[in-house]
Amino acid sequence: MTTAYLDVVDVHRTFGTGATTVHALRGVSLTADPGEVVAVRGRSGSGKTSLLNIIGGLDRPDSGTVHVDGVEVTALDDDAVLALRRTSVAYVFQSFGLVPILTAHENVEIPLRLRAVDATEREARVAEALDHVGLTKHARQRPGQLSGGQQQRVALARALASRPGLLLADEPTGQLDSETSREIMELVVRLAKEADMTTIVTTHDPVLLSLADRVVEIADGRVQEGAEALRP
Repeated sequence: MTTAYLDVVDVHRTFGTGATTVHALRGVSLTADPGEVVAVRGRSGSGKTSLLNIIGGLDRPDSGTVHVDGVEVTALDDDAVLALRRTSVAYVFQSFGLVPILTAHENVEIPLRLRAVDATEREARVAEALDHVGLTKHARQRPGQLSGGQQQRVALARALASRPGLLLADEPTGQLDSETSREIMELVVRLAKEADMTTIVTTHDPVLLSLADRVVEIADGRVQEGAEALRP
């Protein structure tokens, strides 16, 4: 067993049958250490999102294994996967995924309420997470009152509030301008190091790729030979 926090071994995933079969992942293997930021790049349809979904237990592979902190995600039943996602794995999406009628504070609080975290601890964690992303003064504002960059910071704070060991970010800056994108990526990297949080980010942006510890390229569902040494 590897000592890596994340260990993906020979994962395959197909969709459809016969002539409509799509081979999303073809024997993908990937490891990442605690606190490491790994950027995954590839064309649209290369398998990046499929890989993140399988790592986080949102989808299951046809074959292969995924271990997160020594736990074999691919062997868990649905209830155990849900528990893992609530405690150890957090997501940040391109679309932010915020609830528009809730304030920033309330959005960050959602995963803690789902885990029935004590109210006092919940308040402390929300305040801490918003402080980490520089949004303490915006805690009572709703998403529609915030800029795109601020909304993504709320999404990051929500992910951090659960204190996960693994952060999965799927094109987290895709809707942001270049300057804001860099600020968000720099924030992701800083927070990953401070919390010793393994982070997998999909992105096309060369500037963002340059901030990662390592870059992995996927094409046609396969990790490209020698791709982990590539830099933009």
